[in-house]
Amino acid sequence: MKYHIITYGCQMNESDSERIAAVLENTNYQAISDINKADLVVVNMCSIRQSAVDRVYGLLPKFKKLKNKNPKFITILTGCILKKDKKKFISGFDLVLNAKDLPKWPQKLQLQTNKTIKPNSHYLKISPKYQTNFQALIPISRGCNNFCAYCVVPFTRGPLVCRDHKEILKETKEAVQKGSKEIWLLGQNVNDYHSPTNVKVNFSKLLKQIDEIKGDFWIRFTSPHPKDFSNELIKTMDECRKVTEYLNLPVQSGDNEILKRMNRPYTVEEYKNLVKKIREKIPEITLSTDVIVGFPGETKKQFQNTAKLFREIKFDMAYIAKYSPRPSTRASEMEDDVPRQEKQRRWKTLTEILKETALEHNKTYVGKKVKVLVEKKKKEFLAGKTKTYKTIKFEGPKKLIGQFQKVKITKAITWGLKGKLI
Repeated sequence: MKYHIITYGCQMNESDSERIAAVLENTNYQAISDINKADLVVVNMCSIRQSAVDRVYGLLPKFKKLKNKNPKFITILTGCILKKDKKKFISGFDLVLNAKDLPKWPQKLQLQTNKTIKPNSHYLKISPKYQTNFQALIPISRGCNNFCAYCVVPFTRGPLVCRDHKEILKETKEAVQKGSKEIWLLGQNVNDYHSPTNVKVNFSKLLKQIDEIKGDFWIRFTSPHPKDFSNELIKTMDECRKVTEYLNLPVQSGDNEILKRMNRPYTVEEYKNLVKKIREKIPEITLSTDVIVGFPGETKKQFQNTAKLFREIKFDMAYIAKYSPRPSTRASEMEDDVPRQEKQRRWKTLTEILKETALEHNKTYVGKKVKVLVEKKKKEFLAGKTKTYKTIKFEGPKKLIGQFQKVKITKAITWGLKGKLI
């Protein structure tokens, strides 16, 4: 029996898919890349934006054809699913299952497992089938308590629940022993972590403990919240040699009134001060952000405040989203009064600023020798990431994938670097 997993959304969903794959393979299913040859397809969906939901709708005609060819063909929908969407999708999928109930999936599919998976155990205790042998996605918490006005996460993943730090350390050690060179610590509000078994172990303490694990590997994390970014965490990032000089720090808007309406409990001034402290302590840090344009009620003047912030901060990268209303959120009750064309214009304005600042930062790398984790081969080039999360291309053999290599930077481009293997 063959299975195929389609994953949309964030790294947390990717991590869940790795655990889903592990469970299916314990029931004698085998992965297959060709969906047309699959007996079982799992769609791990995202509800953050309507476009992601629309992609799932777009799969249904394909599934209907596959069902006609193979009457035993099974489809499962999981992931971040709003109640409203779940009702619509029930008729299009054979099963709609929660990833939290993953240990019970074999029972629901009436399958026997090769290994003992206790039906009542927590799904994060299942050992994942990592997509690569050099990168490990490790969730440290699930859910969120912030209720940002535009976000569905508290409704789809529930309140914040943190994993025992001992479990996290165990999974990290196992990943490193298997050859992982890059550890990603995941959480919807990753720096609000507190171990449920030891109140003294907060996110900073957890980073220190992981940093002490033997091995040559990098530590990355996502996504932090500005309100929970303490001086202790900044100090820890600076002191831990395995924690990388990269940070995605979502700002969402550069206007205080919009931030207030978004239920983001900080001001632009507080955000700028936080960035200043981080850069003073870690000058070489690469800084990216998340921002939403066209939030309900955002005037042209308020948007210009966001553009001004982009020019001041000079981000290396940004994930710029055009607002779309999501059911159940506070913002969905507000009038979506910014026209689509205006949202596109604002997106383009920020993108143009970002192109300038990204290239400006990248030019400072030319001539430097950097450590690179080789991730993949693209045509005649290898592609990888620097410790500061800069994408770099260079010539080299495929056998270097998954290894650290030294590369000399020869050229800066807008979204990355070009180099030569040393």
